[in-house]
Amino acid sequence: MSVDYDVIVIGSGLGGLAAATTLQRGGKRTLLVERHSIPGGAATSFVRGRFEFEVSLHQLGGMGGHKPLKAVLDELDVTRRVEWLEDRDLCRNFVPGEVDVKLPHDWEALTDVLDGISPGNRPQIVRFLEIVRETGLWQMTARVNLHRMKEQLEWLTGLPDVQRYALRTFRDVLDEFFTDERLKIVLSSYWSYNGQLPHRIAFMDMARLLALYVETKPYQVVGGSQALSSALVESFEEAGGELWLNTNVDRIITRDGAAVGVRLESGETVGATLVVSNAPSTTTYTRLLDDPDVVPANTLKDLRSRRLGSSATCLFLGVDASPEELGFTTATTFLSAGLDEHSILRGAYSLDEPCPFMIATCYDVQSTGFSPKGGSQVVLSSIQYSKPWEALAPEDYARAKTAYAQSQLDLVESLVPGIRDVIEEAELATPLTFKRYANQPGGAIYGFDQDITDSWLFHDDDLRQNVPGLLLTSNWTTAGGYNSNLVTAARRCQRLLAVGQ
Repeated sequence: MSVDYDVIVIGSGLGGLAAATTLQRGGKRTLLVERHSIPGGAATSFVRGRFEFEVSLHQLGGMGGHKPLKAVLDELDVTRRVEWLEDRDLCRNFVPGEVDVKLPHDWEALTDVLDGISPGNRPQIVRFLEIVRETGLWQMTARVNLHRMKEQLEWLTGLPDVQRYALRTFRDVLDEFFTDERLKIVLSSYWSYNGQLPHRIAFMDMARLLALYVETKPYQVVGGSQALSSALVESFEEAGGELWLNTNVDRIITRDGAAVGVRLESGETVGATLVVSNAPSTTTYTRLLDDPDVVPANTLKDLRSRRLGSSATCLFLGVDASPEELGFTTATTFLSAGLDEHSILRGAYSLDEPCPFMIATCYDVQSTGFSPKGGSQVVLSSIQYSKPWEALAPEDYARAKTAYAQSQLDLVESLVPGIRDVIEEAELATPLTFKRYANQPGGAIYGFDQDITDSWLFHDDDLRQNVPGLLLTSNWTTAGGYNSNLVTAARRCQRLLAVGQ
């Protein structure tokens, strides 16, 4: 097989886009292959009636100051191509009859708000947030710069609080510091951005999320996540990269144990010295490779030890009312039916209980440019696993969708009374929607189930590059979310360029 390109990148989700743009701008002749008609994967939008709906981006962290994401987008010449809106607040937390509070993105102001929720806890709040900040900033830096377990452990020298708390559950640490359940649920606001509840998520992972948004501020993107995807494509193509849309990769071709190119669904073969797969690691190693025997046994063992992560159910609403009329003053509201997080977990695995939790996002508090004048785009997102949806008979699917959407509307009515009366467009996406569109096992939006046993400290580089000539970049090889996926994909490819691969 002839070598047609230096690099072939499979999939134009954010990891694939970051990898392709990094390598092309680093001097490698790069082909980016995408099975859909538009690039971006889940970082995209769709149109219904007068409204254009954001598919997956709630808030983007890491853009304030010269932080990892902004640094990467600057290096890729993307930042200037996108219009950014800084959210005025972190978020609003609402539990009917229990909690209604807006959180600021400033450590001292956040301390004041938390102290107002539960007076008499200020010393514990100050200490807790100090540990969150230290652990979160360590986590952000370590994941970007460290590649071997020895370095990770050495990095912890001189950080006794990180050593003490990092691998405990977030709930366990909350219980050590506080007794007020209202304070605990507010401090746990961002758990859904990782798909794991406080009693299952590692403290360091939750600390990274909270520190990311307080330290670097949350942002919206004018034009939504598709504008970010398009900016990456524009930078890639300006540098000479080649994008093939509507092109499906059937196999990764190997020779003498190394990846040497791809075979397309059309039967055409294309050669390269490096293949980058943005497909899930399970798909890449067990279905795409033409010779599965090239995958090391320990890598397959690692894959078998991990669990499928959560998906989501999203109700996209085009509303004939302004944010002010609806009562939205923050772009992001975390809405829970009660203070019991175990009821939320039960709801994530079942269709038999009312929706217990959602992220209510209004993209027009500061307009991202999607809604018509006087209207608003509101998206209600709930964490769900795919199993209960996959168990449905085909004839029951539509009825289950309607019932779940009504349950979500029942809960959001506690926040926005009368919202049903002004709905103009409504579209529900389930885990099966994400499975079909994004080609992700179980529709998983964050890859593997990222509980405390799935920490990156335990998995080093084992799922990233174990077959010569093949690199993996999807969210199945890093923490889920825009920030992690973009930054880690770019940094991995920068390391390859640095060593001359």
